[in-house]
Order: sequence, then structure tokens, then C-alpha cells
Amino acid sequence: MPYFQARVLVSLRPSVLDPAGEATRSAAKRLGVDGIANLRVGKSVELELEAPDEHEARRRVELLSDRLLANPVIEDWSLDLVAFNPDQSA
Repeated sequence: MPYFQARVLVSLRPSVLDPAGEATRSAAKRLGVDGIANLRVGKSVELELEAPDEHEARRRVELLSDRLLANPVIEDWSLDLVAFNPDQSA
């Protein structure tokens, strides 16, 4: 059965305040890094899964993203999915 690598990027919706992003931007300024107008913090989730085909792999990861990895009220997510050979990943 084919293997797939998925990366789900989760970020707060633009209308949601990001206190972690603001704190990080302030800390960057204290470190002497100027010019950052906006900084938002998100998360990256990487996983490998077995699925019969790309369509099924995408369906499974989309289900996880919608119901587990992201809070649909305040977060958006995007997905990158690629097939890979686990024997060559070592």
C-alpha cells in the first residue's frame, strides 16, 4: 500500500488576535531586529500515513485537520501531501 507524507499548516484566522505573535514581535525588537510590521504564530503538523491512493490519503488528513488539528472557529489550515517510499527515507 502506498505511503504519503503530509504537512498541515495551521494558523489563526486574520480576524483573530494573536498574543503569541505580538509577544514574539516585541521580543524580536528587543533583540535588535527592527522592521517587523506583523508576526503571527502558527503550527506545523507532519505525519506519514498509509492509504490506497492519494485521494484517500487526502480525505483522511482533511478529516484530521477539520476535526482535530485545527479549531475551525478561529483557525485556518492548508495541506501539502506527497507520496513517498518509506524504504528510501532512512
